[in-house]
Amino acid sequence: FWEVISDEHGIDPSGNYVGDSDLQLERISVYYNEASSHKYVPRAILVDLEPGTMDSVRSGAFGHLFRPDNFIFGQSGAGNNWAKGHYTEGAELVDSVLDVVRKECEN
Repeated sequence: FWEVISDEHGIDPSGNYVGDSDLQLERISVYYNEASSHKYVPRAILVDLEPGTMDSVRSGAFGHLFRPDNFIFGQSGAGNNWAKGHYTEGAELVDSVLDVVRKECEN
């Protein structure tokens, strides 16, 4: 998803604008916040119960594009068990997820 959106808006994997059209910047705030030194950071919060998926995102081509504080993950997954994810493992992450959502909304 982020590869396509970045390409459409002229954003390279390090968050720099490399496009050539004003049209690309017209609605860039829908998906990105402009950070320091004219870099663009996705307006995204990535949440999972296990760290493995976050490691694969971080090690990918666009992994450095995301704000590190917006990665929230548990230490053990729910093992495809909805009840475990909802009542135990997931319940432990709710407060930290809400804090990050609040911070992202306030920016």
